[in-house]
Amino acid sequence: MDRNRLQHQVACMRRSLFDQGYLDEPFIQLEELQDDANPNFVQEIVTLFYSDSARLIQNIEHALNSRPIDFNKLDDYMHQFKGSSSSIGAKKVTNECTVFREHCSAENAEGCIRSFQQVKQEYAILRRKLEVYLQVSHF
Repeated sequence: MDRNRLQHQVACMRRSLFDQGYLDEPFIQLEELQDDANPNFVQEIVTLFYSDSARLIQNIEHALNSRPIDFNKLDDYMHQFKGSSSSIGAKKVTNECTVFREHCSAENAEGCIRSFQQVKQEYAILRRKLEVYLQVSHF
């Protein structure tokens, strides 16, 4: 595949991440910070996001399974996860985190459990799509 076609494919893939609502403005800002002096900046930040997210997801799962549920602790964990997601521009994940936090405020355990499944699903989809995009964008 020639370089122009590959560049076009990468551009289309990137555009679809935005069009489908997976990414928003903060991701563009991260890309703008990447330069010749730090050519892997976005990849490094996204990798940090993945490791941070794995820890927070584990903490949230543990807190959801403990009795009685500590909604303040749950909300704190999700606040951190939402902040991390927002900082890389993970729009759908951030939106689901907001829904989860609303259930925490209402002390709605079932709502938290259902919402957390959505958070994890959106996170998994974003991760798959972003990993492919970052791989092909470094041709």
